[in-house]
Amino acid sequence: MHGKKMYGTATVGTKGQIVIPAEAREELCIEPGDKLYIAGSPEKKMLFCLKEEQLRTLVEQLTSDMEAASQLINNTK
Repeated sequence: MHGKKMYGTATVGTKGQIVIPAEAREELCIEPGDKLYIAGSPEKKMLFCLKEEQLRTLVEQLTSDMEAASQLINNTK
């Protein structure tokens, strides 16, 4: 697993809350008050989370790539 790591387990409490393992919080710079976006695949029973800053960066990159592709398409017409 290149650049990927298993941090351990988390148990879902009665209120649906989980505790992110300390090592994960430290290495991924997750601080109290950080907003995490939760996404997943019901089909694959998979769940993951993104910090707000990473989601913002991802959206900016995707929209920038779309703008560049659009310009390229327009220039070839």
